[in-house]
Amino acid sequence: MKRQSSDLIVVGGGAAGCMAALAAAEQGLSVTLMERNPKLGRKLYITGKGRCNLTNRATVQTCLANIPRNGRFLTAALTRFPPEAVMEYFETLGVPLKTERGNRVFPRSDKSADVIDALLRALRRAGVSILQDRAQALLLQEGLVTGLVGESGEKYSCQAVVLATGGLSYPATGSTGDGYRLARQAGHTVQPTRGSLVPLEAEDCAPMQGLSLRNVTLTLKGSGKKPLYQEQGELLFTHFGLSGPLTLSASAHLPDGPCTAFIDLKPALDEETLDRRLVRELSENPNKSLRHVLETLEPRSLISLLLVRAGLSGEERANAVTKAQRRKLLETIKALAFPVTGPRPVEEAIITAGGVTVTEVSPKDMSSKCCKGLFLAGELLDVDAYTGGFNLQIAWATGRMAGLGAAAYCGEDRTDEA
Repeated sequence: MKRQSSDLIVVGGGAAGCMAALAAAEQGLSVTLMERNPKLGRKLYITGKGRCNLTNRATVQTCLANIPRNGRFLTAALTRFPPEAVMEYFETLGVPLKTERGNRVFPRSDKSADVIDALLRALRRAGVSILQDRAQALLLQEGLVTGLVGESGEKYSCQAVVLATGGLSYPATGSTGDGYRLARQAGHTVQPTRGSLVPLEAEDCAPMQGLSLRNVTLTLKGSGKKPLYQEQGELLFTHFGLSGPLTLSASAHLPDGPCTAFIDLKPALDEETLDRRLVRELSENPNKSLRHVLETLEPRSLISLLLVRAGLSGEERANAVTKAQRRKLLETIKALAFPVTGPRPVEEAIITAGGVTVTEVSPKDMSSKCCKGLFLAGELLDVDAYTGGFNLQIAWATGRMAGLGAAAYCGEDRTDEA
């Protein structure tokens, strides 16, 4: 038996889903928000290390520059609901905001719970019904969505559906790929998924586990001459490889084939300046071992690897180091190489790369080109960005666009019926 549900069912109670439900309800639709978890926004709770990096105080152009995959598809959504509009929206909901380093925007309280609570209050005021169930299948009739079947066995009828189920990252929050299955049922193509903004597994890193490096440059290179990624910032060594902000952003550019991460430990010094520094340190400590001298330049846990890569023992006296040895050491410091064996599992990623092919979705309203009455938003789509609030900005913008698109679609249906 089919139960009359509402004009619109939004599947997924994360950032994109909540925003889609609110946008549609503001236009007068009766909206049901279907979430498999007992509480909404479980992934929002952990974003920004529990502080919720809501967006980035940036222009639309800057946002697009921070989206390495299919950014052009998002131009309309980001223009219609840019970062300043997102900030104003949450301020209106009663969430005071602040801007930190890198233009990252957080709630002033540093509590992601405040963002979720504000969304919940807004959903209640808008009359959105919250339903705990898991979407099992779309109800389709001649290329038209007419409702959903829940895991409970209940059938819910509606005029339109917004899929905002997220990707595959952090499955404990409910992101287990349901949306991909539902999108395929509607005729969509799903690009292969993998983790993005994810740590990288790399060789020879275990001895430096726990070492954090600031103000270094990370360069990711594949088989071509041109770097896949290059940026200065902070990274962290782990027992399996590399992590930290630089590594997470670099992972968005990981090629299918082999690649190597190069770390410039002294990016502020060109090779000539660094060579003069080495000469000075060696000449001022002529009788000390090279290993001991290097401790004035680099963290102790890095010294052994630097020496091995430079073909030195470290026991050489400073005054005995040759120009050729010094040159090899300099090259190692400026480009310490770590062969990357792959990303960590997608379950450990902040977001999922890949997803529903964007050419099958209208950028003007997030409507499906494969199934009438279906709209898609958020991480489910084949778009992803760097760290800094850009991925949540995508979720808010596409969610709002999908909600407004669904409202317009349902309005047209009512007009047709009349």
